[in-house]
Amino acid sequence: MIIERAEHPGWLSNAFLVADREGGHGVLIDSNGVEEPLLEHAARLAITITHVLVTHGHGDHVVRVAELAARFGVPALAHPLAAEVSGVTGMLVDGDVVRSGSLTIEAIAVPGHCPDQLALLVDGTDCFTADCLFAGTVGGTMGGGPDGYDAQRRSIMERLLTLPPTTRIHPGHCHPTTVGAELEHNPFVRQWRGVDAEGAEPCTVRGEAATLVLFGPDYDGTHKARVRFGDGREAIVGGSQVVRGG
Repeated sequence: MIIERAEHPGWLSNAFLVADREGGHGVLIDSNGVEEPLLEHAARLAITITHVLVTHGHGDHVVRVAELAARFGVPALAHPLAAEVSGVTGMLVDGDVVRSGSLTIEAIAVPGHCPDQLALLVDGTDCFTADCLFAGTVGGTMGGGPDGYDAQRRSIMERLLTLPPTTRIHPGHCHPTTVGAELEHNPFVRQWRGVDAEGAEPCTVRGEAATLVLFGPDYDGTHKARVRFGDGREAIVGGSQVVRGG
C-alpha cells in the first residue's frame, strides 16, 4: 500500500493519497488546499484516482473537493450530513465499503467532534480518523451537538480502539500513531480506561463553572481539556477556553 500525506502549514490539517501499488488505483482523502505534492506523486507513479473521500465537512478539510473530483472525473463521497459541501456527489454511511483497485475502504461513523464525521479503514490495517482521534489527544466536542462528548468517547473507545493494536492511525491533523500507542499513552484514553485518576480542579469554561477533569496536550503544541459542568455534562474543549482556579 502507498500512503502519502500533505499537511497544511497553518491549519496542520492533512490530505492523503492512498493507493494499492505503483501503476494501480487509489483515492484522495480530504483536501486542504496544499495537496499538489500528492497529485504529483500519483502522476509520477501512474496511479489512477477513483474517488475523493471526505471525512467531515469542516473547512480545513474540504478546500478543493469539487476541483479534485472534476479534475479526475470521479465521485466525491461524504456522510449525508456533509452533503452541502461543494463537490460532494455521493453518500457514505457507517459500514459502506469503497473499492479502489485492490483496496477495500470501510466507512466507520465516528460522531462527537461533529455529527457528520467518518473514519476510513483501509484493508483493515490503516485507519484515517479525521478529527476524532489524534496522536496523544482527541478532538473537541463543543461542535458535536448535545451528545457530542458521549458520542466522541464511544467513537474512540468502542469503534476505533477496538481495532487491532497494530492498526496504524492517520489523524486529520499532524502525525500518525497506532491503536496500541493510544491505548497506552493517550491521557484522555487512559482516563476513560480507568488507568489514571480524574482531576477535580475548579475552573470556568466560556464563563460557566466547571471541574477540570484533565488538562492534556493538543496536536499543535497547545492543550485540550476534559471538563465537567455542574449539571453533569462533559466536554472536550481547547485549553485556551479554560480559566483555571475557583
